Amino acid sequence: MQEDNQEHFKRELGLLDGTMLVVGSMIGSGIFIVSADIARQVGSAGWLTLIWLISGLITIIAAVSYGELSAMFPKAGGQYVYLKEAYNKLIAFLYGWSFFAVIQTGTIAAVGVAFSKFAAYLYEPLSDENILFELGAFKLNAAQIVSIFTIVLLTYINSRGVKNGKILQTVLTIIKILSLLGLIVFGLTLAAKASVWDANWADAWTTRSYNVETGSWLPISGTALITGISAAMVGSLFSSDAWNGVTFIAGEIKNPKRNVGFSLFLGTFIVTVIYVLTNLMYLAVIPLNEIATAKSDRVAVVASDYIFGDIGTLIIAIMIMISTFACNNGLIMAGARVYYTMAKDGLFFKKAAVLNESSVPAWALWAQCVWASALCLTGKYGDLLDFVIIIVLIFYILTIYGIFILRKKMPDAERPYKAFGYPYLPMLYIIIAAAICISLLFTKFSTCGWGVLIMLAGIPVYYLTKPKE
Repeated sequence: MQEDNQEHFKRELGLLDGTMLVVGSMIGSGIFIVSADIARQVGSAGWLTLIWLISGLITIIAAVSYGELSAMFPKAGGQYVYLKEAYNKLIAFLYGWSFFAVIQTGTIAAVGVAFSKFAAYLYEPLSDENILFELGAFKLNAAQIVSIFTIVLLTYINSRGVKNGKILQTVLTIIKILSLLGLIVFGLTLAAKASVWDANWADAWTTRSYNVETGSWLPISGTALITGISAAMVGSLFSSDAWNGVTFIAGEIKNPKRNVGFSLFLGTFIVTVIYVLTNLMYLAVIPLNEIATAKSDRVAVVASDYIFGDIGTLIIAIMIMISTFACNNGLIMAGARVYYTMAKDGLFFKKAAVLNESSVPAWALWAQCVWASALCLTGKYGDLLDFVIIIVLIFYILTIYGIFILRKKMPDAERPYKAFGYPYLPMLYIIIAAAICISLLFTKFSTCGWGVLIMLAGIPVYYLTKPKE
């Protein structure tokens, strides 16, 4: 039955489009700012690089593990479908519920806000300090209007057909990759200083944390070090997230059994290489102290000032605007396909299951747009990221464990591609991700606890709205 639902989607996306969707959805604003927080948590060049490398490697492991699932179920809905097939409709619904409530919409809101922050560099009145309307505790600022405008614009473009979204995604992502590579090359050739590099790597593995109030470094080890590493990894993992978006649009990819898995691997590999090289460039150009204390965490702005002088800030602002715009295009395009598949199963608003004359789920796109825009108005994006990362990791763990379940449940099913390094690499991912989740619940319970609560709140909703069998 499920397969019939996919016939109305147009298969218009090739391997390049799939890979660009993965890369474009992954690279948002994180790589430009997250390294400051990581440097404050662990305080050394070696650990800063290692955290980005570990985040990249476990993301690649997860992506190549998903390859098996994407080849088994090459249809719209991706991760939601895998969870339904491996477990049951309740687990799949909890994912879809969390995805709509926080994961996808919260990420779209956060990325939209990052876009507007840097747009204010080019035109000051667009900043969040420009309050346009006040009512009691609620304040509406110009940055929120800009964020919502970009979300509405991208939703409109994607509602006109997958081709428009795909062209925009591929062009902007290629510009994004080239500009990041340009930043790395210029940084390493024009601004790198042997003295800065040597000083940063002199005690590369000495862990310490930066106290913002006193402006001093404190040595850390044991529990404090584990806490620091897991807190630091929130940023790098969030910067490496959204790679699974290509699985949601499998119904529109040509030869999905091959291309979805292949674009997952290529996309995550390209991003990991870019992220590690960018951080090595930071360490060659900026003293570690300056990375940790960069104003508003904008490490890339500091690097760009060293490389290009006064115009550096402007260059980075434009790069981040292109980067976040492309990122949100990918998120908006992919997210609506999950609600479409849920609605087909009777687990979401019926209208979300309808495709418009351009063969895209327009109602689902606009519903996502409205809620993401509402989240822009809350102003709680920092908290949203903590909410998001723990739920995302829990469902990645469940999905990858689903490979083990499906090998037993459907031993004879066609598997055009098998998870690389099975069972060792998928199990390694599960262990690392579970350790990070447990650590986060201990260290950031006030926000991550809310994330888990939002997810569990879906259980009564499921039983209240479930269609009678």
